Amino acid sequence: MTNTGTESDQIRDFLSNATFEVTPTQASKVDDFREVLAAGTTVFVTFLPGSDFAETVKTVKKLSAEGMNPVPHLAARSIPSKAFLEENLKVLQGEAAVSEALLIGGGVDTPVGEFDATIQVIRTGLLEKYGITRLGVAGHPEGSPDIKDADIIAALLEKNVYAKETGTDMYITTQFCFEAKPIIEWDKAIRDAGNELPIHIGVPGLATVKTLMKHAVACGIGNSMNFLKKQALNVTKLMTVNAPDRLVRDLAAYHATDPNCGIDMAHMYPLGGLKKTAAWTRAVQDGKFELKTKGGFNVTVPIE
Repeated sequence: MTNTGTESDQIRDFLSNATFEVTPTQASKVDDFREVLAAGTTVFVTFLPGSDFAETVKTVKKLSAEGMNPVPHLAARSIPSKAFLEENLKVLQGEAAVSEALLIGGGVDTPVGEFDATIQVIRTGLLEKYGITRLGVAGHPEGSPDIKDADIIAALLEKNVYAKETGTDMYITTQFCFEAKPIIEWDKAIRDAGNELPIHIGVPGLATVKTLMKHAVACGIGNSMNFLKKQALNVTKLMTVNAPDRLVRDLAAYHATDPNCGIDMAHMYPLGGLKKTAAWTRAVQDGKFELKTKGGFNVTVPIE
């Protein structure tokens, strides 16, 4: 898309429909999501390796009851059976009115059941049967520690074909990154390879460099570690809370001015806590920020 508005308008537009991601553990610490997020906000719920999917389902139910649009992760290699998948989809649809899900591989070497790849889950037909009409699939701007780059592209193109042939509303959601340049290069590369699915780009929320490094290591985000290591050279910055303002400003400009941009919106990872990241995002959406001369911007209201 193209947007001829001011830089501030571009930034507000880019974050206007931002989604959020929470773990069941994070969600259990939120008394009521209505006190943190606007009604109808889309919130993704993780299903991490070794975790109990019942906790994901419990969190989805809570979000639905509190007026949010919950999107459960379905991790293919962590699904024990087709029967297990069907049983849980029935609950998600019947008790939480879920209509959207994010399909991921799952980050485990050996599948616990019959599914080795997300496309296998998609092709069961169970998602459509239980009212899942919108599907997210994983994107890897910095590659994946588990999958070869060529295999990632092949899998992505297979999903493009499926979406086109079936008319499925499908999009890509990515892991978080810290710099715009590699993201933009990746977007252009997968577009040249044939990708037509819109991209929801992962943006790290407010957190200290120390916290960001911990999550980057856990998620296998290689190239971004170089960026963080530069920040960590100044020990005094290790415990300083960082905002993703420079990344957001750069991506907003790309989103607004390049008609071929495949990035559609931001997907927020509240690594340092949901409340702070949600408040920061809301402030930007409301235009309560000032541009900095050397890139990025400062939010002009207190973030607690």
